[in-house]
Amino acid sequence: MKVVILAGGYGTRIRDVADDIPKPMIPIGPYPILWHIMKTYAHFGHKEFVVCLGYKGQAIKDFFLNYEPYTRDFTISFGEGGGVNYHSQHDESDWKVTLADTGLRSMTGSRILKIRDYVDGEDFLFTYGDGVSDVDIDSLIAFHKSHRKILTVTGVRPPGRFGEMVASSDGNIIEFNEKPQATAGRISGGYFVASSKIFEYLVNSESLVFEKEPMRQLVKDQQLMMYEHDGFWQPMDTSREYQLLNSLYENGEAPWVR
Repeated sequence: MKVVILAGGYGTRIRDVADDIPKPMIPIGPYPILWHIMKTYAHFGHKEFVVCLGYKGQAIKDFFLNYEPYTRDFTISFGEGGGVNYHSQHDESDWKVTLADTGLRSMTGSRILKIRDYVDGEDFLFTYGDGVSDVDIDSLIAFHKSHRKILTVTGVRPPGRFGEMVASSDGNIIEFNEKPQATAGRISGGYFVASSKIFEYLVNSESLVFEKEPMRQLVKDQQLMMYEHDGFWQPMDTSREYQLLNSLYENGEAPWVR
């Protein structure tokens, strides 16, 4: 399946981390969070991407246009007949990435509608460009195919706002979790699977928010199903979450890295 990634929002809550690039380009380790999300899908064999651009979309274009020299060793020969000779390899040689300008002010529903021609009338995967997870994409797709409804959304348990502590009877802390998962209730974690019939629920309006009227109508029509994911899921909306994700990555404890 093709993978659609919504990467055009303004990301206003994380401007204190980086104001010169769009949020999907904010790095976890040496690579942007957008790349980490794509690697998750690629791990399960889904390597055709459609990235919906908007705010500072040129930064995303520049990253992929320069991906080869960015990720590989090379030698430049100058003068007539010169060129670039690449030496090392990377694991993304079989990726295909379509970068689609979906408008500066377009909301999520509008962005999805604008890439309709790029998904070829087939079922497709889509998510947001600012959250990582260890969700099993194979199981997600199998669940979607089993119920034959229009849309599947991954339901996750949101990370707790505060650290969770476990203490012994005398008060000694024996365990501390920086971002525990909530034990009750679920929210949308993105990581959707959609039938091509989803476009019947979208109207041509820049202000169309997919998570509002389209999803509400899908609920009314009993066409929205939830795939339950109890593993890791973490958005990067704030500088605190940016620091958390980078800490996990730097310490070799990033659950989304396979």
